[in-house]
Amino acid sequence: MNTGHHEASWRLPESDPYAHVDLAHYVRLARIAERGTFDSLFLADGPQLWGNLAQRPAGALEPLTLLTALATATEHIGLIATASTSYNSPYNLARRFASLDIVSGGRAGWNIVTTAGAEAARNFGLDAEPAHAERYARAAEFVDVALKLWDSWEDDAIVADKAAGVWGDDSKVHPPRHRGTYFSVAGALNVPRSPQGYPLLVQAGSSEDGKAFAARYAEAVFTAQQTLADAQAFYADLKSRTARAGRDPEHIKVLPGIVPVLGATEAEARAAEQLLEEHIVYDHGVDRLERLLQLPSGTLELDAPLPAGLPPESAVEGAKSRYTLVVELARRERLTVRQLIGRLGGGRGHLTFAGTPEQVADQIETWFTQGAADGFNIMPAVLPSGLDAFVEHVVPLLRARGLFRDAYGPRQTLRERYGLPRPANQYLSPAPALV
Repeated sequence: MNTGHHEASWRLPESDPYAHVDLAHYVRLARIAERGTFDSLFLADGPQLWGNLAQRPAGALEPLTLLTALATATEHIGLIATASTSYNSPYNLARRFASLDIVSGGRAGWNIVTTAGAEAARNFGLDAEPAHAERYARAAEFVDVALKLWDSWEDDAIVADKAAGVWGDDSKVHPPRHRGTYFSVAGALNVPRSPQGYPLLVQAGSSEDGKAFAARYAEAVFTAQQTLADAQAFYADLKSRTARAGRDPEHIKVLPGIVPVLGATEAEARAAEQLLEEHIVYDHGVDRLERLLQLPSGTLELDAPLPAGLPPESAVEGAKSRYTLVVELARRERLTVRQLIGRLGGGRGHLTFAGTPEQVADQIETWFTQGAADGFNIMPAVLPSGLDAFVEHVVPLLRARGLFRDAYGPRQTLRERYGLPRPANQYLSPAPALV
């Protein structure tokens, strides 16, 4: 989120309104996170122009291109890019992720999204976004094809026998020859199998379709909850679904987003949060909220609650889980539209927490130890200062409590750092059991 996750972060004196297209800015962020021994760096993305140019710095560098550059500027941190299954083809995307995994030495991850919204659909020749269930059906086939492509070379397909004049073994290349509902892909990938086998698979949907997809494929899930109880319920549900899908629940990591606003005292943190809220342009917030809730322009009144009779999640074809989270937050806390926009300005539905480093560390420890999270996606309200403050003041507390590493240790792939096995190649038969 370039200048920070709070929508008004770009208006602060410290912020650079051009940071979103400055490679040095992203290198700095990656190196701060690496100094804090973070597992990975996560880039959101979408194939459309977000919002309007008046609201905040708009446009984004293509994430796989940016992460390839960051791979050369870092040594340890994982590099996770968001890419859509609705508006890509499996062969090209599988090739790009395999290439990033090779260039980075096994640090690539793919955040798999189905992309909601008519704006993106119209950029690809469609009049409207495909139905929610159809987007997930296409995503499942897309990932199945990508897995076949990443496995299309066996690990030892390259022979490199100069004396015999044999570079590779064609018998160890397996063209997918896939023909399905959405895709037809004949040939093998033109990139060898990468260090991780295939990149870490990340997913962020929390609807029923999203959770079913995650249980089948995801190895890390980026999620949004506002309360400990909701986070615990989501965590338990997803782990249970993963087990029912025949997978080890330990092989799916649940990572809620948290937006920390730090201060030396609680009052200082609240003042920093208040300063950001004072810089919100509410007309932008109303427009964005009406689009999320699929309401006609001019429906919402700033100092009134959300209108009664909003449709249920089942009637929504866009971002279903985020729709429900926002409506439930407004109803539960009896927020006006103005108050709701203030709450969403920092994290768009993720938990925003203003406090001292000790209070933020307490919140993280509570969610981690009480079955609500395996880890967290840290989303500083202002960048780079918020990330720098988290690394300087919260990470040492987590280390002192035995909750986080002191150093990276031996060079690892991203998959190894997440405690996940390297996947076996699906084209290889398991060795016969010895009798």
